[in-house]
Amino acid sequence: MDILFDEISQTIAAYLLPFFRISSMLMVMVVFGANTTPARVRLMLSVAITMAVAPILPPIENVELMALSSVFVIAQQILIGVTMGFVTLMVMQTFVLTGQIIGMQTSLGFASMVDPGSGEQTPVVSNFFLLLATLIFLAVDGHLLMLRMLVASFETIPISNQGISIANYRALADWGSFMFGSALTMSISAIVALLLINLSFGVMTRASPQLNIFSIGFPVTMVSGLLILWLTLAPIMAHFDEVWMAAQLLMCDVLQLQCQLDGSVVF
Repeated sequence: MDILFDEISQTIAAYLLPFFRISSMLMVMVVFGANTTPARVRLMLSVAITMAVAPILPPIENVELMALSSVFVIAQQILIGVTMGFVTLMVMQTFVLTGQIIGMQTSLGFASMVDPGSGEQTPVVSNFFLLLATLIFLAVDGHLLMLRMLVASFETIPISNQGISIANYRALADWGSFMFGSALTMSISAIVALLLINLSFGVMTRASPQLNIFSIGFPVTMVSGLLILWLTLAPIMAHFDEVWMAAQLLMCDVLQLQCQLDGSVVF
């Protein structure tokens, strides 16, 4: 009877414990973790991926499902999945910051709408960059790469009490500086162009003090901002490749995966 109970417990654990890591990543990940995605869809997708992946995962050792120690094991799986999904959020927030910087400089930040991902009011320019980056993420099969890394992480970080090291959590926090730097890099051309436009208005005001700079400068700045925004979209794919590559290398370091320079996982 004890042998039968142990076999049933091991079978349940082989599917239940990977489910926590998979579902926690989908709960936070871009597109799947958005407020517009129903929770039932995320749940069914997590169950389907777990049923397909669990038979090929390495066996779980030294984990008792009914013991108190399994609570810490489940907590580690949730942290690993949330960390992977959080990296994709930081990639998207890079483009949101870019849109906010351009929107503030071009006076286009007055127009705002509800962000479909967070449900908060954000500038329209930020939403535009967010939707564009999300479409690029799906076009380059970023979601499939995330699943591939997730499956590979069960080899490097097996299901146990051991999870991501503190140094890797520090690397994840330090990546925030790269996020702000990348957003500034993408928007620096718009900042310089608007600075020259404002400088020209200052020269005009100095040469002709009777000129009403507020009635002329605001519409000119907005029209120039639309033109600058259009020109900024040309290198958007190159910027996305750079940010996404850095995010892949970060996940490879956090998950202790062997990755090539292009970010692809080596098994």
